[in-house]
Amino acid sequence: MFNKVLIANRGEIALRIIRACKELSIKTVAVYSQADADSLHVLMADEAYCVGPAAAAKSYLNVSNIISVALMSGAEAIHPGYGFMSERADFAEMCKEHDLVFIGPSPEMIRQMGDKATAKQTMLAAGMPVVPGLDGITADHAKIKAWADEAGYPVLVKATAGGGGKGMRLVESADHIENAVHSAQAEAQAAFGNPDVYIEKYILKPRHIEFQILADKYGHVIHLGERDCSIQRRHQKLIEEAPSPVMTTELREKVGRTITDAIAEIGYEGVGTVELLFDNHMNYYFMEMNTRIQVEHPVTEMITGIDLLKEQIRMAAGERLTLKQEDVTFNGHSIECRINAEDPSKGFAPRPGTIDGFIVPGGPGVRVDSHCYQDYKIPPYYDSLIGKLITHGKDREEAIIRMRRALDEFAITGIPTTIPFHLDMMNFAPFVEGKEITTNFMVEHGLV
Repeated sequence: MFNKVLIANRGEIALRIIRACKELSIKTVAVYSQADADSLHVLMADEAYCVGPAAAAKSYLNVSNIISVALMSGAEAIHPGYGFMSERADFAEMCKEHDLVFIGPSPEMIRQMGDKATAKQTMLAAGMPVVPGLDGITADHAKIKAWADEAGYPVLVKATAGGGGKGMRLVESADHIENAVHSAQAEAQAAFGNPDVYIEKYILKPRHIEFQILADKYGHVIHLGERDCSIQRRHQKLIEEAPSPVMTTELREKVGRTITDAIAEIGYEGVGTVELLFDNHMNYYFMEMNTRIQVEHPVTEMITGIDLLKEQIRMAAGERLTLKQEDVTFNGHSIECRINAEDPSKGFAPRPGTIDGFIVPGGPGVRVDSHCYQDYKIPPYYDSLIGKLITHGKDREEAIIRMRRALDEFAITGIPTTIPFHLDMMNFAPFVEGKEITTNFMVEHGLV
């Protein structure tokens, strides 16, 4: 096991990694930008070092500075969290060159699966159905337009790196294809340092369901069931739950087996999430794989009792996965609401500022993952996530009831947040019923 791990991230995920490391008796090294000097992960780590000014490109994406801190501090491994450099093969390679363990898959596997266009071809070869699309990455607008004209609109232009809905554009007519490609490339370059995009057919009214997998270095792969992430705004997830309200035991076993077989075949190692689109007949298509821990991992932890971060760190340290597929059981239902510093009444516009009051909910079946506290200043330079509110109940109904209660208790003052939006959703009949939810839910019900 590692003695010391550097956390190349910020916010709630950095704090989550610190907590997992503490339970494994691992010392932690935090890095931070000048804007994050007062962030909780800086205070909670055993050591903390500033790696640059506020801009992510000069701090959290500054590979040289982060590697230098890791070597200087005596860290043996680097945990990238999600976002930033979590799916950067060049960063994983640099870690390897400096005898640092990258807590994630190999650089080659990141290229193969973290790159979404390549991943589609890989999983198709491994037997997974995929969303139809133009083969490979291309910046040739004429080629893209020709494919889209033949396939039929709407189509999606998608960044091949990263996630979170960044670098993604829905195109409904040929007139907008060129602008969509330019726009997606620019956003992808700014967010991930990689402007490459690919194009695929847009499946109407899909359900976004993803499977969590664990794979050790010895070829043992299991899945921990699915999460339903269909409540989205502009391809950014807002609410996640596990299990999916529409998944049957038989279909879960079938899809899970297909996924674990494919993951074993390609030799993937570490935690990962296989993201699928389900149509209204429950046909499923591989969409992409995230070769990292997900924002929404807590709902899986709540229904399985398995600490994903600790398992991820153990596997990166070379330990065997002791769990077998038959050991994985699902207990009840869990829901996660992303609490953001945004104003839902103003189109979910980000609203950074100082939190002058911060009271978190508690009680049975309630969990809060957050790096914030009273008088903490939300900086304007990064995403607007304040934290995640997660509830667990014996079934979906109880999880929703607990979420209503917890949202009502959650008091954040000084800035607008998405708490009122989530409270409305927990009382919104179509969501509570749970059967007709698709990725278009927000638009169809006039909620955006």
